[in-house]
Amino acid sequence: MQHQEVDLSQEQNQDLVWDLQSITHGDLAQRFIKLFENRLCVYAESTRQLYTNYDLLFPSDTTRKMVVLPNPYAFHDTLHGIEPQAVRQTGLCILPGVVLNQPGLLLTSMIKEGAPAPKTMPFKPALAQIINNQKKSGDAFLPIMVKGDLREFDRRLPYIHLHRLQISRLPRLSSFEREDIQKTITRKLLLLYRQADSLNC
Repeated sequence: MQHQEVDLSQEQNQDLVWDLQSITHGDLAQRFIKLFENRLCVYAESTRQLYTNYDLLFPSDTTRKMVVLPNPYAFHDTLHGIEPQAVRQTGLCILPGVVLNQPGLLLTSMIKEGAPAPKTMPFKPALAQIINNQKKSGDAFLPIMVKGDLREFDRRLPYIHLHRLQISRLPRLSSFEREDIQKTITRKLLLLYRQADSLNC
């Protein structure tokens, strides 16, 4: 896994510095989270911002940290005014298919430590079903990541716990701004959907 230099002695947005100390298999977790780089947006509550264009870096001079580094040349890819009440847990997790000797990604319900592994589904049909169900209820499924969403099951299996953005909970934004945010996240999600079967760590 490639490491890059990041000066953590300078003041950082701590929502963008993820502590991976509790992850046992660091290399596998790093390869897995990199699959979602720029495919899932990252939210920082402290700045009320959603980052759509960023790099995931693993500084070589620290022990087990990941830094989400927004592209400084693409400021228009940072979405502002995202209030915390619009960010909700989904109870859904993405797993690497390799755990079941399958290619691509898997989707499952919330994983609880010490409990048996829950039933999994291939990512694409599961996601299509969720999107369809949300659309029927007049809502959009807009998955994002926040600090702490990269986790490990049974001290061996990395997974991502998904959060989602609920556009209806952003009343301070104009309808144009809300529509733009929804289109941006949906575009990323469609890319992830199309590539899901070929994403392997």
